[in-house]
Amino acid sequence: MSREFEPYQRIERSIITKYKKEIWNPFTHAVRDYDLIQAGDKIAVCISGGKDSMLMAKLIQQLHRHSEVPFDVVYLVMDPGYNEINRQKIESNAKLLHIPITIFETNIFAVANKTEKDPCYLCARMRRGHLYSKARELGCNKIALGHHFNDVIETVVMGMFYSSMIQTMPPKLHSDNFPGMEVIRPMYGIREDAVIAWKNYNDLEFIQCACRFTENCTMCDNGGGGSKRQEIKTLIRRLKRDNSYIEKSIFNGIHSVSIDTFAGYKSRGIKHSFLESYDEKTPIGPMKESVGMNRAEMQRFLSEEVQSGTDELEAYRKLMQKIGVTVPKK
Repeated sequence: MSREFEPYQRIERSIITKYKKEIWNPFTHAVRDYDLIQAGDKIAVCISGGKDSMLMAKLIQQLHRHSEVPFDVVYLVMDPGYNEINRQKIESNAKLLHIPITIFETNIFAVANKTEKDPCYLCARMRRGHLYSKARELGCNKIALGHHFNDVIETVVMGMFYSSMIQTMPPKLHSDNFPGMEVIRPMYGIREDAVIAWKNYNDLEFIQCACRFTENCTMCDNGGGGSKRQEIKTLIRRLKRDNSYIEKSIFNGIHSVSIDTFAGYKSRGIKHSFLESYDEKTPIGPMKESVGMNRAEMQRFLSEEVQSGTDELEAYRKLMQKIGVTVPKK
């Protein structure tokens, strides 16, 4: 006789069965490859009420139950001033999904809505500060955010087009203003299409931003109006028609940045010029003598590995082993 599952159990099972390849595997790979969670961590999983953060909560909940690495979790919901409908939607979804949320109130919407100049930026900055403060108060050393694969590549293009910088979201980073606190992004390799497919498959509805600029679209997951991010999302979608690998190419690009080819770069807030080390670059000859391969041979090795189907991070591990560099096992 087949076992009857509760709704939340069917939703959980869909993550590790139907969407194992698209969601669960990229999630566990990110946790492992980017070393996001260590023994003894206490993680504040930040839930906004949208599809991405709710899925992230379920992923970390699953990992928490079955991981051999012991860590603790708090499912943190900050109410920035939601209207009653949105607040109830978050609470009902958390109950449906069996996520034990901790809610705290702020007046962020009231403050941000008073300014007409970039209220979204102000809102985001204030949200982050409140989340850091609450997470520290609860004894957490990390906060998990639900940024996914598409957020990462869109940020690269946005930086180039609108900020005159080549930058993106790292898988994890140390907080400048809250010493000892880290941000982790465990959904780094999960595509937004997979998140939407999982949501629709399970007949789930989530809120979006819910501030006064988007209140008339509180149940819409694909809003964004005329934002720059939405413009970039549309642009990448158009480019994908001619090059189906465009998204993966951008993503792979941020894992293999050739600093030696840049005229300038910034590190830890300090600008640098290529001239600083121009006369100190290692010649190709001595490099080959020391590691057995020159730069061109290394690049060719990596390209051949990736083209044969090897994961890019694994290809780098193979290269390091080939040139005699000790690489820790996964």
